[in-house]
Amino acid sequence: MIRLPGLVDLHVHLRDPGQTHKEDFLTGTSAALAGGFTTVLDMPNNAVPVTTARTLSDKIETARRRIVCDTGLYLGSLGEDLSPLAELHDRVWGLKLYLNATTGSCLMDATRLARVFSAWPEGRPILLHAEADVIDTVVQACRSTGRAVHVCHVSSRAELEPVLEAKAEGLPVTCGVTPHHLFLTDEDATGMGPVGEVRPCLKSAADQYFLWENLHDIDVVESDHAPHTPEEKQRGTFGFPGLETTLPLLLQAEREGRLDLDAVVEKCALTPRRIAHLPEQPDTWVDVEPVEFTITAESMQSRAAWTPFAGRTGFGRVHEVTLRGEVVYRDGKVLARPGSGRLLTPTGAR
Repeated sequence: MIRLPGLVDLHVHLRDPGQTHKEDFLTGTSAALAGGFTTVLDMPNNAVPVTTARTLSDKIETARRRIVCDTGLYLGSLGEDLSPLAELHDRVWGLKLYLNATTGSCLMDATRLARVFSAWPEGRPILLHAEADVIDTVVQACRSTGRAVHVCHVSSRAELEPVLEAKAEGLPVTCGVTPHHLFLTDEDATGMGPVGEVRPCLKSAADQYFLWENLHDIDVVESDHAPHTPEEKQRGTFGFPGLETTLPLLLQAEREGRLDLDAVVEKCALTPRRIAHLPEQPDTWVDVEPVEFTITAESMQSRAAWTPFAGRTGFGRVHEVTLRGEVVYRDGKVLARPGSGRLLTPTGAR
């Protein structure tokens, strides 16, 4: 067996509350355990965006009843009413801002960025959906306010280069990359038709090569788990499920010499925990059976019931997950009861 620490995904969309026909906290955190993730942080672009005390409280109560792995939440903002930022920051792990169109109605005008940055308390990250057309605005807002910034799912040279320059300047900027941007290109998207829609969109092989060439300077791998039903995907909705395929794709790449196992642990466990200032999980580990297999959707825990990686070769099947000394997943079966995961907040588990 390969023993890994419990993995941490900074970037998931569990769709609960509001769109539980796609996923809910139980199926989504079950998928996390099946993928070796013992902690996930869920984004605020729900059907009703999580931007107020009421929407956040409703989401917390729903999560507490259903989660089977440790789960934290982010707050969203449209850049208009900034009072929730000071009021609610101690209940969430960061602020997520959307500067480009994607799933949901959280789009914010980039001209409000510095004002929002300044209103967010120091010491907790601001995460951004920021594609090439707005990435320079993000860097400038970071430079002028000194706030810690995490650029999600960098997908191209045009997005990553300004981030690398900001890092070299000493600005508090981190970034993540998704497995689908590492392992799929625009040619794959063309072949998949509407099923291949994702934001940021899949890029050229040259862009993908640039991501791999600079992987050592990309801080984390984040699944951006974004489930939709197969029927919805045929209509071109944005996003791919990814919690259950991230680890086997990376371990297969490790077998091929594209990265080493220490880098997998660093980018999928240690650095995500540091960026979000998450507490440690004692007596927690993942045992992975070192076998090669063909990725399919049939045995997945996610309600999405499909994957863009079907038919691809993965390596490393999650055999058993131990969370705080208790076996919570073994050989395709979730053993944890709904609600047994901890709802994490900066002021303590709830």
